[in-house]
Amino acid sequence: MYEKVNGEINTSAVHVVDLRSDTISKPTPEMREAMATAVVGDDVFGEDPTVAELERRSAELLGKEDAVFVASGTMANLIAIMVHCSQRGSEIISGDNGHTFRFEQGGPAQIAGVQASLIRNNSDGTFSLDELRDRIRKNPDCHEPYTTLVIIENTHNMCGGKVLPLDWIEKVKNISKEYNIPVHMDGARVMNAAVYLKVPVERVVRDVDTVCFCLSKGLGAPIGSILAGSKTFVDKARRTRKVLGGGWRQAGIIAAAGLVALDKMIDRLQEDHDHILQIARGISDMKSKTFQVDLSGVQTNILMMYLDKSIITAKEVQKRLASVFETDEVKVCVKTSSRDAGVIRFVTYWEISDQDVTAAVKKLQLVIREIDNRHN
Repeated sequence: MYEKVNGEINTSAVHVVDLRSDTISKPTPEMREAMATAVVGDDVFGEDPTVAELERRSAELLGKEDAVFVASGTMANLIAIMVHCSQRGSEIISGDNGHTFRFEQGGPAQIAGVQASLIRNNSDGTFSLDELRDRIRKNPDCHEPYTTLVIIENTHNMCGGKVLPLDWIEKVKNISKEYNIPVHMDGARVMNAAVYLKVPVERVVRDVDTVCFCLSKGLGAPIGSILAGSKTFVDKARRTRKVLGGGWRQAGIIAAAGLVALDKMIDRLQEDHDHILQIARGISDMKSKTFQVDLSGVQTNILMMYLDKSIITAKEVQKRLASVFETDEVKVCVKTSSRDAGVIRFVTYWEISDQDVTAAVKKLQLVIREIDNRHN
């Protein structure tokens, strides 16, 4: 959005910094080249060699027996739920702020016929282990559903990109194992978790039965996610993928970008983490009473800025960040996202440069100063 104040704004001169999500990242030049030259075949017949190689390498990277390439993280999570919860009258246990519950259109109930038992997420993305044990249906009678799956999210989106502690994941697995219940990790950004922890991603997912991760977020590929687990699980997942309309044909064209992502885009995620920390520091330096960030809690490529919504709403702040006036000291448009009137989310990815971060911080500080001066 560009507005006029006592004169015209030359929109071509405005620096746009889009921090809405890492899902808007575009494929790298190397990915585009790989896509143009990919060897392809019909993947439904199991004849696309590039897809097969992506699945093989992904399974190896995660330390799982097998993997399947699917269209999205939402599809991967739904397939996992449908395979694990094939018995009618099933119930999953998950955090109340988890992506599978909040942002996947109620797919477990709508399509899989599975109900959710929710545990309040802590600020670090974990939830109470005592409550997990209590929520598990032990020897359910005819009045109760069966507990068939526990879902955890790593990194945790709505908790600000938090990385789940490895010992907590192990404890979740140990409790679930007592009752023969599998654990699925929604690992859309699990590569960010591995980079933050400075351990192989295989270690991060060691204690879960199944895991998915997105190629199309911080890893920069244009489309696709990987779902991995045992050979038996993946065989069932392929069948489920087909009934959901997810059978690929010459999918090697996009799988080729995924292979580049595995080779070139994981280690560089640290740059995204560094950039989001710079933005957090820029906000924190303002010492605003209206706008707050948890500087010590910034871990990966997601930042939540909390604001006093009795003073101003997220929607109003977003509009001002994206607006450029003639009187502005900096001609910068900063695009952000929000799911709550009191929170604005920033996400970095490979196309966000040092210059973008500097420009975004300047605009943020300008807007924070304006609003603080107006209301204090």
